[in-house]
Amino acid sequence: METTPSASYSLTLRVKLSSRSGTLGEVTTAIGRAGGDIGAIDIVSVSQDWIVRDISVNARSSEHGERIVHAVRDIDGIEVIHVSDRVFLMHIGGKIEVTSKAPLKTRDDLSMAYTPGVARVCEAIHRDPEKAFTLTIKKNTVAIVTDGTAVLGLGDIGPAAAMPVMEGKAMLFKEFAGVDAFPICLSTKDPDEIVRTVKNIATAFGGINLEDISAPRCFEIEDRLKEELDIPVFHDDQHGTAVVVLAALINALKIVGKKMDEVKVVVNGVGAAGVACSKIIMAAGVKNIVGCDQNGALYRGRNEHMNWVKDWYARNSNPNNERGTVHEVIKGADVFMGLSVPGVISTDDLQKMAEKPIVFAMANPTPEIMPEEAEPYVAVMATGRSDYPNQINNVLCFPGIFRGALGCRASRINEEMKVAASHAIAGIITDAELHPEYIIPSVFDKRVAEVVARAVEEAAYETGVARRDRVSSEISA
Repeated sequence: METTPSASYSLTLRVKLSSRSGTLGEVTTAIGRAGGDIGAIDIVSVSQDWIVRDISVNARSSEHGERIVHAVRDIDGIEVIHVSDRVFLMHIGGKIEVTSKAPLKTRDDLSMAYTPGVARVCEAIHRDPEKAFTLTIKKNTVAIVTDGTAVLGLGDIGPAAAMPVMEGKAMLFKEFAGVDAFPICLSTKDPDEIVRTVKNIATAFGGINLEDISAPRCFEIEDRLKEELDIPVFHDDQHGTAVVVLAALINALKIVGKKMDEVKVVVNGVGAAGVACSKIIMAAGVKNIVGCDQNGALYRGRNEHMNWVKDWYARNSNPNNERGTVHEVIKGADVFMGLSVPGVISTDDLQKMAEKPIVFAMANPTPEIMPEEAEPYVAVMATGRSDYPNQINNVLCFPGIFRGALGCRASRINEEMKVAASHAIAGIITDAELHPEYIIPSVFDKRVAEVVARAVEEAAYETGVARRDRVSSEISA
């Protein structure tokens, strides 16, 4: 089934139309018949005989966009002057920049911001390294670290190709939580070298956000950095996804009237996100969870296509030791969570699930099953996409988590802080507001980061990882 047109495949067609009556209608009709979604029509220039217009159109895919353009070109009297991909236009020159917080307009400004005045500030930090948190950008700056081996649904595309995603991540940090973040894209896949590099640059940062590093290396890298650094280290692909998934599950179960400790959950995809999601819902009370990879269910005694992470998973899940493909073990499941690849399950599989099934199909950009297909058979549906209801998006989590962790100067982000974030996100939606298409708040809900930050900060104080006194204020040098 084809997806809904979206801004992720957005074109602007600059067309020259005859000034005769009805020409614009022919163009819009052709675009509509080709399945395009027109967003805006603007006049660029006008003469006695013709009009040049920019027409913004959302498509379903790159190929669909090309079909729309051909449909317009086939109209007599229409000239397509130029076609722009609006996504690429947004990325020209990159999406982020560094700006100064203080003016440099006079000699006094220069002497205070740089030499000679800056020397006294350097000496103060040399005497007391903790002053770096108050006298530099450290207190509000996060490094977004990747090696480009597990980028979105694209896989191992390398650090340079990963840059646009990391820039986007930095935009989200700033927009939703006021946190300054910067991409650090490393040209190595060696865990030892990644750990060593991050440790060497950590001086300038108040936190480390690991991003798009493939499993199982990501587990080792995160564990080592958490032990060897005294600032928060957070692998967002694991824990950000897990936090939002738990929030969504809390509210979805309210809608269907089921309890955490009573449901059967099938998780397809036991990479970084799948394992973290499984761990957090287990901690929340789920007892019957069956994980599947491309070779089927993980169970105690399975030896084929295993690694140390899958071994742990097999030992700590699947209480009935179910075997078989995802199509077999999904029978009787109350919840399906997909963190894998497109098209893994079908409507036949949904009909094997328990009454009022919940489906979180989170593969990006194309989910394990499209919402249009699943709708007749599920009680609650969520995806990772922004063009459908219930988007399970990490942006609901990581800005607020880091805002809270940085605010109390936490040494780490622990499990209690993550669970607190999940309940904070879920609690944004009241019982009166709960609806099958509204189990998690919008990513543009300005309350989310603030509420999450407060909950995370409180959990940090309660668990003893906060290093800033609750009532103290920043002390000047």
